[in-house]
Amino acid sequence: MRIIIICLFSLFCCSSLGAQQDTSFRLIRKLKGDFIEFTVDNLDNIYTLNSRNQVKKYNANGDSVAVFNDVRKFGQASLIDVSNPLKILLYYRDFATVVVLDRFLNAVNVVDLRRLNIFQARAIGQSYDNKIWVYDELENKLKKVDENGKLVLETVDMRQVLDRSISPVKIFDENRYVYVYDPQKAMYVFDYYGAMKNGILISGWNNLKVAGRFIYGSKGDSLYRYEIKTFLYDQWQLPAAISGSRSFNFTSDKLYALKKDELEPMAIIHIYSIK
Repeated sequence: MRIIIICLFSLFCCSSLGAQQDTSFRLIRKLKGDFIEFTVDNLDNIYTLNSRNQVKKYNANGDSVAVFNDVRKFGQASLIDVSNPLKILLYYRDFATVVVLDRFLNAVNVVDLRRLNIFQARAIGQSYDNKIWVYDELENKLKKVDENGKLVLETVDMRQVLDRSISPVKIFDENRYVYVYDPQKAMYVFDYYGAMKNGILISGWNNLKVAGRFIYGSKGDSLYRYEIKTFLYDQWQLPAAISGSRSFNFTSDKLYALKKDELEPMAIIHIYSIK
């Protein structure tokens, strides 16, 4: 299989798309609390993980609307997938276990990936048909698993295609494609049948997210937005107020930044609109 690698050469040589100033951002509101990690769905609901491993959901106005308290069974949660606001995936990497929550954060199902002999997987993601994408690092295969823990499909060993193993940290199912991101190598793009379509030479980006027609990410004090179809990108200098933030998240028109409060033992989620 021939793999097409789309190079972001313009990232370094296109002066017309140079870093924009922070006038592109407008602060909307701040949310303060005991937050160690967070994510955002496409309805601007915010999901936070606190120091007690408790998951909370806040609506777009910053009001707390749901809590998941059953935190004793599986230890520290490593990933929250909210690509479908009606079905939340809470992943516990150490136990290779996915807890499925409804929109009120009630547990409705548990999927133990170890029953499929999947013991090493840093990345999972929800599929368009409400199943679960998993990258099995031991077998170097992208797999799809249903809610009953049954294997639906799997790719060939990626070492046969790429001549190397990969170690993805993010999986996104967006606009009829599956995006698998290894920050040390590239973004790999699959169709819904598990066939690799191409690769996008994005590496070293943090806080990466695929949303709509864009790929978002950050590196240092810069924010990047890459348009998938045109191969064009925007680069912004992050506002000084959120420089050095712990993590970022994105929707189509908003930037979210989690930063430690310097004056008290709390954290603040800064919410900005993006022009």
